[in-house]
This record gives sequence, C-alpha cells and structure tokens, in this order.
Amino acid sequence: MQLIKLRIENDAMDIAYYPTANEPATTRYAIAYNPDQSINDNLENIKVRLAGLKFDAAILENGLDYSFSDTIVGVNYDRIDVGLALTNLLNIPVVSRAAVDRDGLIAAVKAKKTYLKWHLDYYGKYEGVRNNGQEAMLTVGNGYFGLRGAYVESRADKNNYPGTYVAGIFDQETTKIKDHDVVNEDLVNLPNAQYMTFSVDNQEPFTINDRDIQDVYRSLDLKTGILTTTMLVQLQSGHRLQIQSQKLANMQAWHRFSIRYQVTPLNFSGSLQIISEIDGSVVNSNVSRYNVFDQHHLQLLGLESCANTMFLAGQTKTSKINYTFGAKLTSPDCNTSDLIELKHQPQGIQQVLSLAVQANQTYTFDKDVVIATSNVANDASLTQMTTALAQTSFDDTVKTSRDYWDQTWQDADIKIRGDLTSQRLTRVNIYHSFVSTAALESGQLDASAGARGLHGEAYRGHVFWDEMFMLPFFTLHRPELAKQLLLYRYRRLPAARENAKAAGFAGAMYPWQSAQKGDEQSQFTHLNPITQAWDPDNSRLQRHVSLDIAYDVWTYYHTTLDRDFLAKYGMEMLLSVAEFWISKATYDDTTGRYSIAGVMGPDEFHENYPNHQTPGLKNNAYTNIMVAWLFDTIAQLRDQLDNATYQKAAAAANFNTDLANKMADISHKLTLEINNSGIIAQFEGYFNLPTLDFQAYRQKFGNISRMDRILKAEGKTPDAYQVAKQADALMAFYNFDVPTVQKLIKQLGYTLPKEYLTHNIQYYLERTTHGSTLSRIVYAVLNQLDENYDQAWSLFSEALFSDYYDIQGGTTAEGIHLGVMCATLLLETRNFGGVSVLSQQLQVNPQLPEHWQSLKFKHTFRGTHYTFVINHEKITVTADQKQPITIAGKNYQLQAKKPLTVAYDHN
Repeated sequence: MQLIKLRIENDAMDIAYYPTANEPATTRYAIAYNPDQSINDNLENIKVRLAGLKFDAAILENGLDYSFSDTIVGVNYDRIDVGLALTNLLNIPVVSRAAVDRDGLIAAVKAKKTYLKWHLDYYGKYEGVRNNGQEAMLTVGNGYFGLRGAYVESRADKNNYPGTYVAGIFDQETTKIKDHDVVNEDLVNLPNAQYMTFSVDNQEPFTINDRDIQDVYRSLDLKTGILTTTMLVQLQSGHRLQIQSQKLANMQAWHRFSIRYQVTPLNFSGSLQIISEIDGSVVNSNVSRYNVFDQHHLQLLGLESCANTMFLAGQTKTSKINYTFGAKLTSPDCNTSDLIELKHQPQGIQQVLSLAVQANQTYTFDKDVVIATSNVANDASLTQMTTALAQTSFDDTVKTSRDYWDQTWQDADIKIRGDLTSQRLTRVNIYHSFVSTAALESGQLDASAGARGLHGEAYRGHVFWDEMFMLPFFTLHRPELAKQLLLYRYRRLPAARENAKAAGFAGAMYPWQSAQKGDEQSQFTHLNPITQAWDPDNSRLQRHVSLDIAYDVWTYYHTTLDRDFLAKYGMEMLLSVAEFWISKATYDDTTGRYSIAGVMGPDEFHENYPNHQTPGLKNNAYTNIMVAWLFDTIAQLRDQLDNATYQKAAAAANFNTDLANKMADISHKLTLEINNSGIIAQFEGYFNLPTLDFQAYRQKFGNISRMDRILKAEGKTPDAYQVAKQADALMAFYNFDVPTVQKLIKQLGYTLPKEYLTHNIQYYLERTTHGSTLSRIVYAVLNQLDENYDQAWSLFSEALFSDYYDIQGGTTAEGIHLGVMCATLLLETRNFGGVSVLSQQLQVNPQLPEHWQSLKFKHTFRGTHYTFVINHEKITVTADQKQPITIAGKNYQLQAKKPLTVAYDHN
C-alpha cells in the first residue's frame, strides 16, 4: 500500500510519502500554511507537491479526539476536517493515527473506504446559499414528502430553510407587477413539523447561531436514509451540551417521519426543556428572486392537542387542498404525557417538556410525525391519524426504512471499484432519485417528479422535460414507478388537448411547465438578476416537450413490453401528440417539403429571430428529427396491437385514416438545414447569425454559462448569435444510437458526409456555454460516441459533481437537479458499461474510464433480470432466464442463472 502521512499545524503542513507501508519514507515536504488562503487553497499545495506520485491512502498524524470524526485538526483558531477535504481533493481515504494504532492499517483503510462510499458528510458551520445547498443535498424523504436537511432547531432565515414539500400539492397566487397580474403556481412549502430545540433552566430556546455552536457535523447514511447531526454547544450562560438529532422518512408507511433528539449536558445538572412544534406560519421563500410575488399559500383551519400529541390542520389558499400534521413526543427517560405543557400559537402549536437532568447523561426524545393530504387516495381522517401516530415509533421507522433501502440497493446500486468519489456521488444520486419518487410507485398519488425533486422551490416545483432523463433509469429498476410517471401525463391528456386548441392546433400539446392540472405554467416574463429587468419569456414554445413525453412512452414500452399500458394509455398519447405535429406542419410547394415554425429547441437561448416580432423559430433540427421518429414509431407500434385495440386508441385520440396518411407523408419530407461540411443547423437560418467572441467574454466575466443574461445586460440578445445554453441540434444522438438517427436523416432525403458527427460535436461544443447541467450529460455521451474519451470523462464528472459542488453558484440551494442525477446513472451503465437497451436484445460494448477497475450493476429488461460485472478485460453476465445477448459484436445465448464470461478488447 502506497501512503502519505501528514501533520497539519498552524504554520506548516508536513507530508511524507511512503511507496510501501513497511518501508521508510522516500520523500518529505514541509509546506507553509498560509492563513490568508482558504483550506482548499492550502491543501491544493499538497496536491501540487505530490503530483506524479501514486498513493492509496493518507494517515493524519495529529487528528483531534471527536466522536463524529477522527480527521479534524485545529489550525489558526479554526478546525478543519482534513479527511473530508483531502478525500475530495485526492480521491483517497484519510485515516487517523489513532485508528491505525487501534485497528491496523489495512483494517482502518478498509473501514474508512466503506464509510465514505455510503455517507455524505459536512463538517462546520456555513452560511447563506452554501448552507442552503447542503440542506438540499441532505434532504430526507420518500417521494410523498421531502424534508430539507436543515437543522431541526432552525427557522427560515438568510442561512437556514427547513422546507417541507408533499408531491402534487400546488397553489396559485396572483401578484400585480408593473400593472400586470402575474399568476404563479408553486409547490407549497407546508407547515414545519421538524422543529425541535431545547432550553436550559427556562432560558430563551436555543437557536442556530455562530455564537453558541462550537462544532457541528452532519452525516447522511445513504444505506438507511438516516440524517445525523451532532452539535457541540456552549451557551452564553456557560452551559455546555452535545446535541444529536437523527431524522428519517418512513419509506413504506410514507405518510410518516421520525426524529430522535438526544441531549447530553456536559458540565451541569439542572432543568432542561425540550420544545417541539408544528409551525403553520411558513411561506415559500427558498428562492429569493421569487420574493417579489405573493408567496403565502397556507391558511390554518384548526389546532388540537391531547396529552403528548398535537395536530395542525389547514388548507392551501386557492387550490383548496387539505393537509393535517400530527406529532407525538415520547421519551424513554420520562413520562411525556405528564410533563408536557401545550402552547397554542397564532399559526401553530407547541409542546414544552421540562425535566431534571444530570451531567454527562444522555436524554432521548422521539418525535414521530404523520402527514395527511387530500390529494392522495384514501386520505386519512383525524381519527386515523391518531391511530397512525400511536403505531409509529422511531425504531419502527428505522426498521421499515432499512428494509426498503436494503432492497433498493440490492436492485439499483451501481458499484464502482477504483474511484471512491464517483462511487459515493453515484450513490448520492441513486438515493435522491428515490427520495424524490418512491411513493409514486403506489399509484395513490396524482403527481410526477419535479425537475428539482422535493428538495426546494426552484422552477416552482414544476414538471419539465427532465422526466426524459429520469425515466430510463427508473424503467430499468422500478418499471411500475416509471409507469406512474407516465400516467401523470396521461391524466393530463385532456389539458394538453385544451392547450393545443387554445393555440389553434389539433391533438395534444403538453405544456413546457406542468404542475397540478397540466395547463401551461410557464411565465410570460423573466427577471434578469443582472439587470433586475423583466424580459419577455417565450420558453413555453419548447413544444418538443410533447415529443420527449412520446419518447418516454416508447422507452417504457420498449424496455418492458407492457402491452396493457400501450393499449390503454400509450398509443392514445402517441396519436394525440402526433396529431398536434401534423396540424403544426405546413407544406411548401416550392421546396416540396414540410416546415414546423413557432418553436424553440432545448437550447433556450434562442426564442425568436433577431429583429422579428413573431416569437419562435423555424425547423428546429431536434424537433423535426423527433417528429419524424415519432411518426415512424407509431407505424411500428401499431403492429404490436390488434386492430380493435388500435382503433379504440385512435378513436379516443380522434385520429383517422387521413391523418395516418398525412403522417406518413410528413415523416419523409420535413426540412433540415445542413451545410457542405455536414453541420446540422440548429434551426433554419442559424448559419446566418454571427459568431461570438467567447474568449473575450470569459476574460471579462469568468463564468459565462448564462450568456443570455450577460448579453441582455449589455443591451444585446442571444437571439442574434451562434450561442447555446445546452445541447440542441444533436440531442437526438443522446436519445438514440447513431444508426437510428442517420436512418431518420436519410429518410428525410439528406446525405451526410464522412466524419459529420465529429464536425458537429466540435462545432456546437465551441458554441455552448453549458448553462444547464443537462448539457454536460448530453455532450459527455456525444464525446463518448466520437471516441473523445477524455472530454467525455471531464463533462461526465462535472455533471456528477454538479450539485455536490454547486457548480452553478447557488442553484443547489433551491433544490437538486434530479434529471442530471438520473442521467449520470444511465450514462454509467449505458455508455461506460456499454449496456444498450435500444435494440430488441441487450447489446454490450463497454468503454470503462481508465481508472475504474470494475463496474457492477443490474438491469431488468423485458421481464428478465440481468447482473453485469465489467472490467477492462472481461464481461460477466448473469440472467434469471434464457436470453440472447450481443457482447462486443458477437451473439451469445445466456442460460438461466448461469454466468457467462466473455473476454473483450477494450482498446
């Protein structure tokens, strides 16, 4: 084992390099510690000095004695968890000298590796968006609700935001802005039932503040879903305490969550008060730029209390969704029913428990919460909630949630050897994927997965095209969950038809932003945070969302062969969407082709042509290619259904023979613009736009990801330049394999030269600012297809780390990016693992990153469960049924439950 040993003092960092653990150090460095630099800048000096050396682990020689971490050091009157910092920097485990002396080097390193792969930890006190981002990353939930990972002692302020969100609970409010009535529909921040705190000797209750908190460590156990926060507190009165809270959502009885609050007086005996509250006065204030709007969505209906239980009932103001929160406070250390004092507040209810405590003894208090809402089938009455509370305990919540997560990790885990950081963040993404959606699988919730999960209020909790990046992962691991996401769209098919009719078209036009009812929730104006000006917002013209939903329908059916779904729901959705595009396509006698105008592509920077008053663009390449694909796909899927079943779906969609004939004609005659180099124009007229001096803007602004805002602040418009927020013209190559896209383009009557894909990728990469994290995912796949593996890895890793490092400068504080999280998981298995489900049988062509030693994962494809173990030399596949499979271009026959190992050339 190759090691570094380090000691960090106030003024120096001493590092020794050991090429083997049993031999003396061959290299030593003494690096000055600069107190004027950040810890990351100081540790970067270690990385620079060790460049070129290989090491497997680090030993910290002078860690402080803490129960929650043994790699904390004190430097210049501050404390730093060097273990967490160096693991992020060097991608190695860091163990303490104490752990090595106690357990031995090999055991200590193995234990730390295992811990790091399953935990998301933060040490220290942070403020503003940095702390808010950590709250989002530490969210616990179960798809019915999400609880931001805020301190349970916190209330919403500039540094803390203990939001509570229930899937599908939206509310509309109207605000007058510059003589305009602006309507916003928000995912509602519901009453805060997380709140717990303490006081000593009936002093003021403890609040989250820098003055009293000496140390704080937060650790999310991904294996169990338990968030543990440990604080060392010294009050101004001199009282010292250790406070530990554990919070988790019940993953099976998903109306419930539990908190265990443990208080240890460290230097006193006396009187301790525990305060538990349900606060109904909360508002939506997680996104500061929304604060100009009315964000008050709750109205109180009633409060009740009995012994150690309390209830708060209310209703959303305009959507009239009822909600009831019930909480129970218990303790093994006292009879809470006899000691609790209940306090009714104007918008909430509070319990105060007082008891005598002794120094150095830990006192435990459990708060169990039940949430009921009227948007769920079989909504619980107050009597049922009382019964549910009586049946709920912290230990039961732990047990049921462990059972759920055990099964989930068994089915959906992706195991990576050789890359500690990628392994941990992959599991973080898997965790949040199910935290955002798990309860939807029940079919009792009329909701879908919002683009920002149940983790914050960005995008107002709306449902976007991001489903397209989520659904493939869920289909391979939880097909019923994927089906429920699609049924959310099916139930809003009547609204999509109304949307199309209102815009003057036939068929179904799904909204760019969907919420409760499926009507369009996109704004007509957008606040530019640079200029503080309200600019027109035409984002609703991203009509491709209907094509993305059609793609989701096909993905689900193709992967599961669920003919019942196709017959009852899927075909009607596809035909309804097709009818919309037929009505939107116009024929040009001069060219003999059809055009589609008045749309936007995924790019989002381009809303219309410069100096044109009419919004929208003509012949967006992604849109037209996907329309051609949809029309072909409907023709193919029709053969999967008997005629009577198809005719029933066609009747429901009002889709007749004339439309079918026109659909076939359009699918061969849609317009694309392609130049002599084979570059596919993002939209008609794109090549006529001037290029932009990206280098000059980078030198001036640094981060130019939101180039649209920068240009508008200069009095310019992105409409006038060849600049893109994210992948657009080449998106179809992300959705399908290259031969499929080439076939569609050829079918439209266009011929592409050799090396066209390389030219297109280079062309558009130079013009893309990656203002959306989804852009990095798409371009990572494109570069992988083009065998540009280094750039593919760079873009993938940025996407994988994007929420953890909050690379967009504060957006994680407003909720995680769920589409990106799910898309990284698919990329790992589909592109790095090489397992493609796009054909009629699985095809495997691995392209593992060089430093990944192996990759292990499972897939469910067409009812067969597969397990893959892939390294750089061989592939081992096990299936529970006899199935054909193609590996590295050769066909094989899998026998049920018998592993097949195939060697392959990975060069």
